[in-house]
Amino acid sequence: MAKLLIDMGAHEHDLEGIKQVSDGLSSDPTLAFRRTRNGRFCFDMENRCIYRMSAQPFVLTAEEDFVRHDSGVIRIFDEIEDDLQSNTALQALLIFKALVVDGVAVAPRPYLDYSAAQWVCTLFSIRTVTVPELLGEPALEGVHSDGVDHTMTTLLGSRNMAPTSAVTFLHDPAETNGTPWDAVDPGLRLGSYQHRDFLDTVLIADHERKHSLSPVFAVREEEAATRDMAIFFTRRPAIAGHVSYPHDALVPHEKRPVSVRIPFVEHDDPLPSASLSNPFRRLREDR
Repeated sequence: MAKLLIDMGAHEHDLEGIKQVSDGLSSDPTLAFRRTRNGRFCFDMENRCIYRMSAQPFVLTAEEDFVRHDSGVIRIFDEIEDDLQSNTALQALLIFKALVVDGVAVAPRPYLDYSAAQWVCTLFSIRTVTVPELLGEPALEGVHSDGVDHTMTTLLGSRNMAPTSAVTFLHDPAETNGTPWDAVDPGLRLGSYQHRDFLDTVLIADHERKHSLSPVFAVREEEAATRDMAIFFTRRPAIAGHVSYPHDALVPHEKRPVSVRIPFVEHDDPLPSASLSNPFRRLREDR
């Protein structure tokens, strides 16, 4: 993944720098064991660019397969700052996701505009913290979906985290929402994945597979354990009837504008090599 990101414009010093951005996160509005910031980006495939959008409230509902004490609650997160949005590694991750998901058919969600040439990407920078008096749970909600078309999760770092921590489990959509990760029907568990190393990434077709995660456990139980992630929720723009429709403006951010180009590659372009030195051919073949 690091090689792909460098080929898409990431600088070596920004790959190192993105490991530190979680140190500047803020308190989460509803979860005591989590520190967060978020930002909204538009993948404008018609104009081949990704730009930062204005801040908007965030909400997920039980109807979107998200069952938790704050389901349906309008949440306001502190915004990501320049240390993340201007980081070329983060920008390359956004480009990577745009190239992978665009043009790939997924099970549609209601009240999203699948005729649009734009994607709404909500980026969360999240640190989950376990301390002796509080267990950090990356998915307190148990089995769930994120109300989007694609969920991409990338590990930025961890400290004092036990190797059994934060396993992502995939579930058949028939699994009951809110079921704890360790109480699911084994017959409906479809697979698992664990982020172990820097930039380990998983991408889920969110309306086709539910998921859950095990907690963050500490190696040295008397010390804090942390897990730092970049989470990319991506869906088509909302239309009337969707809970996020009132909060889905596609206007650029006034105070923190940023824009990056999405490379254009014809699917039938002849390329000299399928090696990692040409990431776009590799992405097309994998897709």
